[in-house]
Amino acid sequence: MSRQDHEIKAEQTLRSTDTYRVPVAIDVVAHRLGLTIEAAGLGESASGMLVVEGGRGAICYNGTHAPVRQRFTISHEIAHYILHVNKSSRKSRLFIDRGVTFRRDENSSAGVAKEEVEANQLGAALLMPRSLVHHEVKKHDLDLDDEDAIYLLAKRFNVSAAAMTHRLANLGLIR
Repeated sequence: MSRQDHEIKAEQTLRSTDTYRVPVAIDVVAHRLGLTIEAAGLGESASGMLVVEGGRGAICYNGTHAPVRQRFTISHEIAHYILHVNKSSRKSRLFIDRGVTFRRDENSSAGVAKEEVEANQLGAALLMPRSLVHHEVKKHDLDLDDEDAIYLLAKRFNVSAAAMTHRLANLGLIR
């Protein structure tokens, strides 16, 4: 699936779950897709996980992480569910994310973690939909060379400044 396909899929998902607004209520998206979500003590090494059994899915996220990190983890797990789970299959699936990142590392660059890269892309598009980001930039007449503008956008979308910076770069709005 291409980056453009992820953008379209994110918008379709948000519109079909009636959550297409700033900030995206990612917990509502999960529930409307039939997923349960729960904070868990996953230790230092895990950000979250998605368990699918008998066609039903549950997301656990690390309750010790910052709320903006928790939101990205939930979004990432929703993306796994949308992209990588065959809903008509009774086959069980387990996704354990040991550290959801916005950056490409040596594994994702080598294509080893293709599913993780895709989940990061769709997850970011779910939390920060392209057209809503563009709308907010215009609405607030933001100069994206000013880091205060990025902090304002991050606050509006309830994401970290790092996630917003990465998203703006992927959308071609900053270098």
